[in-house]
Amino acid sequence: MTTTRAEFDQLSEAYADARFSPEATVQEMREAFAEGAVPAPTGVTATHRDLGGRPAIELRPDGAGDGILLYLHGGGYVIGSAETGVGMAAGLAVRTGTTAYSLDYRLAPEHRFPAAVDDALAAYADLVERHGADRLLLAGDSAGGGLAVATLIAAREAGLEMPVATAVFSPQTDLTLSGTSFTTRDGDDPLFHPDDIAAYGRRYLPEHDPGDAARSPLASPVFADLSGLPPLLIQVGSRELLHDDALRLAVNAAHADVDVTLESAARAPHNYQTAVGRLAAADRALDRAGVFLAERLEEHVVVPTA
Repeated sequence: MTTTRAEFDQLSEAYADARFSPEATVQEMREAFAEGAVPAPTGVTATHRDLGGRPAIELRPDGAGDGILLYLHGGGYVIGSAETGVGMAAGLAVRTGTTAYSLDYRLAPEHRFPAAVDDALAAYADLVERHGADRLLLAGDSAGGGLAVATLIAAREAGLEMPVATAVFSPQTDLTLSGTSFTTRDGDDPLFHPDDIAAYGRRYLPEHDPGDAARSPLASPVFADLSGLPPLLIQVGSRELLHDDALRLAVNAAHADVDVTLESAARAPHNYQTAVGRLAAADRALDRAGVFLAERLEEHVVVPTA
């Protein structure tokens, strides 16, 4: 067994121990999830800001350049916060030499679809106005990964320029739960049962017509026209119920002539990259994501003429 496989097995065991009880309330889930928030590392200055009318945490590494990264945290649109996104956002900021913003978008069930998309789009538009799209990167994990792609679609429809590149980690892109992996990975995914993910969707989607909303491209980007989107990196683990959410997104992006890179890590569990700083495989995955984003940002740097 390789070192990486052993690491994934250990993380999967930890995931199994940390699963939410089916009886847990939303507030209990939010409090437990918040306990796992990772603070900004040494050398990264964290400052609370307003971004598009929502709170955000600015994460600026020492020596950061002009690039800007908008990060959207995971949590099924129900749990999580700007604080729980700090670990990933700061990790990418350090690796890309950018200033990152972890956004505190509104959560369900208090604020249902499309509130999260509206907030992310407003934050993105704010950054475009301040800095220009040619300096922007976009990233997100789990539901935040799906939200990142939905933000691109909403921005395109609003006539906004696209960011330089986007990276998503274990993205949730299909709220209809129609991917084959919801069946084939049931019992193998150490973190979720299909009912768990369905419960998040019931809280997020509108109560009056959840089925119709679930098929919306802004709720389920796997059904969207992805033409015109920027270069896209997708990382996913093969044990995930959401495995097909990532694979189908990659295929659809390729069909739409999007420059797409897919990494499917064998036997990795959901969102393993969030163990950055604690798991070598997570660090390596984030290293690769940082290279992907930084190289494309460098391609957009305009060198002044003498």
